[in-house]
Amino acid sequence: MFIGAQGCTSHPAIQPNLPEPGTTDMGFTFSVENIVPVIWWRRGINENTDIGLRVGIPLSGTGIDINRILFRKELSWEMLNLAYSINPNSNYDLSYIKFKKNIRSRKISWLGFRVMVIPEGAVRRVNENDLNYTSSKRFGLFYGRQMTQKWGVEFGYFHDFNSMPLGKVFSTDWDPNSESVKAEYGDQYKFYPLTSGGNLPSEYSRKVGLSLQLYMYLGKLNK
Repeated sequence: MFIGAQGCTSHPAIQPNLPEPGTTDMGFTFSVENIVPVIWWRRGINENTDIGLRVGIPLSGTGIDINRILFRKELSWEMLNLAYSINPNSNYDLSYIKFKKNIRSRKISWLGFRVMVIPEGAVRRVNENDLNYTSSKRFGLFYGRQMTQKWGVEFGYFHDFNSMPLGKVFSTDWDPNSESVKAEYGDQYKFYPLTSGGNLPSEYSRKVGLSLQLYMYLGKLNK
């Protein structure tokens, strides 16, 4: 169901450390969302804020974001992230993330809630004069953790409740134009096609909500 979701959307690279003013971290992201790796940099502005830049090849996966620490304790902290990403279904993300450091291993894990908006995806661009096609608004959770000091992994799913019922996410035969769907739900989903032409997922597809990212942390550039 989720295979072939490359190039749909993209998300900010999560750096599992507190911001350090004047320092720049660098790394790569390998993800289901992008066919090729994305290189990223994070620059500490002050002890509570850093900014990120991602560059994809060609442009898919390129984006900017900003982190702001809201609360911090000895072994945990909470952060707000605002991001914009360029891709076939360019998206804005607003994420609330809680980090926790394991006392024994010293490795960090994180759990986040994300609101994701695709204001003008592939289908809406084609039907720009048809007001029935709206922006895709998604909500969901993601979880990540350090595997080593150099590697991290993150996965999540963000659902568009207007495009299909949450209970049908794992359905293999969901088709908003099928007679069985119309008989059960009416025609409320007909303006949320799963593809934008060919096999490319539209902004309304559940594939767009899937996120699976592998992070390579290269360390600081200005030690």
